[in-house]
Amino acid sequence: MTNPCIICVAITGSLPTKENNPAVPITVAEQIESTHEAFEAGASIAHCHVRDDQGKPISDPDRFAALKAGIEKNCPGMIVQLSTGGRSGAGQARGGMLPLRPDMASLSVGSNNFPTRVYENPPDLVDWLASEMIAYDVKPEIEAFDLSHIFQAAKMHKDGRIRETPYVQFVMGVKNAMPVDREVFDFYVHTVKRLFGKDAPWCAAGIGPNQIVLNEWAISSGGHARTGLEDNVRLDRDRLAPSNAALVKRAVELCDKYHRPVASWQQAREILGLRAA
Repeated sequence: MTNPCIICVAITGSLPTKENNPAVPITVAEQIESTHEAFEAGASIAHCHVRDDQGKPISDPDRFAALKAGIEKNCPGMIVQLSTGGRSGAGQARGGMLPLRPDMASLSVGSNNFPTRVYENPPDLVDWLASEMIAYDVKPEIEAFDLSHIFQAAKMHKDGRIRETPYVQFVMGVKNAMPVDREVFDFYVHTVKRLFGKDAPWCAAGIGPNQIVLNEWAISSGGHARTGLEDNVRLDRDRLAPSNAALVKRAVELCDKYHRPVASWQQAREILGLRAA
């Protein structure tokens, strides 16, 4: 297998704190430094959230702008992917950073249960976020927490609400949502290839200890991999991850195991059909 593997690093997220792991980058300066280390280790996509001065998740466009500028300066060519996730704000505030024209942004096209709440993605908000991504030339990454989300992405692509072939990321291991199940994973892969073409790129993310499981399944199956402290703060039961870069290096080792080169940022942009850096 020789097709390059794109490694996405989800650097911060909305939930992990310094109490969970001191390596979690909270301030913009910490996030830029941590992303640079991960970039040097092999990550070509940075999936980004921002926090307020108390460390709480927000959708502040100014903080996103500072983070985006810092990554672009210190990690030339790296793909910047901003989160429109629902833990950071409500309604159209979730897309307030899209006019910054990041390379990519996450797009959840349906609702599902989270551990203690419903992750609400109502159709009118999904349509608005998708239309903003078209307006500002931002490629959506479809975060699929359920099989129905893959079919909804296909419907949106067919009717023009998503312009290009969707880049689907399977998210598995969130409590009360889709568990980590190999047969389901394989069916997800089959479904993406059936709906979008056998060469359509896709990605997978696992939560907590399932991060390494999904990394291996995705890399060994020809997909792309997401890692990072947003989804998992540990190397194993006994050790905290010392950095985002350490988790990226673990994914790189799996690429070596399965004889897949790690995609450079240039290759990642070509695979995903993104504009030049």
